[in-house]
Amino acid sequence: MSPFRSEVRKLASLSLPVAAAQLSMMMLGFVDTVMVGRVSVEAIGAAALANVWVFGTIMVSNGVVFGIDPLVAQAHGARDGRGAALAFQRGVVLALLFSIPVMGLWLVTEEFLLFTGQDPELARSAQVYIAVQIPSVPFFLVYSALRQYLQGREIMRPAMWVLLIANVFNAAVNWVLIFGHAGFPALGLLGAGIATALTRIVMLLGLALWVRAFRLERGAWVPWSREAVDPAALRIIARIGFPVAIQIAFEIWAFSGAALLAGRLGVVALAAHTIALNMAALTFMVPLGISQGTTTRVGNLIGAGEPRHSQRSAWIALGMGAAVMAAAAFCFVVFRAWLPRIYTSDPDVIALCASILPIAAAFQVFDGVQVVGCGVLRGTGRTRPAAVFNGIGYWVLGLPGGAWLAFVGGWGLAGIWWGLCFGLAVVATSLVTWVHWYGPASLEARALEGRAAPRVVTS
Repeated sequence: MSPFRSEVRKLASLSLPVAAAQLSMMMLGFVDTVMVGRVSVEAIGAAALANVWVFGTIMVSNGVVFGIDPLVAQAHGARDGRGAALAFQRGVVLALLFSIPVMGLWLVTEEFLLFTGQDPELARSAQVYIAVQIPSVPFFLVYSALRQYLQGREIMRPAMWVLLIANVFNAAVNWVLIFGHAGFPALGLLGAGIATALTRIVMLLGLALWVRAFRLERGAWVPWSREAVDPAALRIIARIGFPVAIQIAFEIWAFSGAALLAGRLGVVALAAHTIALNMAALTFMVPLGISQGTTTRVGNLIGAGEPRHSQRSAWIALGMGAAVMAAAAFCFVVFRAWLPRIYTSDPDVIALCASILPIAAAFQVFDGVQVVGCGVLRGTGRTRPAAVFNGIGYWVLGLPGGAWLAFVGGWGLAGIWWGLCFGLAVVATSLVTWVHWYGPASLEARALEGRAAPRVVTS
C-alpha cells in the first residue's frame, strides 16, 4: 500500500468514530427540539434562546480543556504514559475550575436575554430551563477531558458508543419528563432541562465505566498526586487552551451575530438562514471529526520524532476536509430546491433558502479546510494563530462585510452569507499558509538549529 493511501486509511480510522460521536452530540439537541416543539411554540423559542447562551459559554470553557490535546497526543507518540496521564489529570482540574464561571453565567441567563432585547416571558422560561442544568456543567467538562485523553491515545470508539447510548437515554427521559409518563408529572420545558442535565451526567459516568471495565487507562496512568495541580503545568495547558477558547468564542458568537442580523431582515429571512445553517452544521460534523483525528495523528507523530511524516499527514487531512465538503457543496447546489422542503413547507422560506444554498456551498469548502487547519495547530500545540485568524476573518471582515452587503448594499440575506463566506476564505487561506511555513516539519528544522524542541513539554 502506498504511503498516501496508508495515511488516508489511518486518518479515516481516527476521524470517522469522532465524526459519528459529533453527529450523536447534535442529535441530542435535535431530539430535544423536536420534543419540546410538541409542547408549545413558546417552549421551543425559550429553549432556542437558552441554547444560544448554553453553547456560547460552556463550549468556550471546553476550549480551555482542549489544551490537553497536544500534550496527550505527543506524549502517546513518545510512549510517555506518565505524561499523558498527568495531562489528563490536569485537564480534569481545569475542567472543574472553569465549571465555576459557566455555572455563574447560567444563573444570570434571564438578565442576559433581557439585556439583548428578548421577550421577558421567553427569557424567564429560558432561565428555568437552564437553572436545572447548572449541576451538570462539571460533568460535561470532565467528560470532555476524558474523551480528549482517550482520543489523544488513538482510542476513538468508546466516546462514540457512549454518545449513542446517551441519545437513547435522553429520548426516553425526555418522553417521561416532558409529557408525563411512567407515573411522572408532565413538566414540559422544565422536564427537557432535567433530561439534558441527567444525560450529561450519564455521558461522564458511562465513559468512565467503559474506561474502567476495559482497562483503557493501562500504560498511561499514574496515581493522583500534587503534580496534578502543579501551577506551572496548569499554565502550560491554559496557554494552549485559552487561544482555542477564544477561537471557539469568535466562531460561536459570530454565527449568533449572523442570526441576529438575519432576524432584522424578517421572519422569512431568519427561517431560511436557520435552515441553511442547520444543514451546514450537519455536514460540518465530518470535517470536525477529521480535525480531531488530525490533532491526534499530528501530535502522535511529533511525539514519535517524525515531524516530516506529521507534515504530510497534515496536508492529506486538509485535502480530506476539502474533498468531503466539496461533495457536500455539490449536493447543496444540485438539490437546493429540494433540501429546504425537509424543514418547511412555506414557499417563501423554501425559495429564499434555495437562493442562498449555492453561497453556502462555497462556504462549506472553506469551512472544511479551516476546521482541519485548526486541528493541525492543536496537534502541534501552537493554537494562537487560529484565534487570530478567526478574529480577523469573522469579526473584522466577515460579519461587518456581511452586514454592509445586507443592509447598505441591498443584498439581503445573501449579503450576510457572502460576508461569512469571505471571512471563512480568509481564515482557511491563512491557516493553509501557516501550515506551509510553520507546520510540523518546521519543528525539525528549529530543533536542529537548537531553537526549539520538537515536542511540547508534557510533565
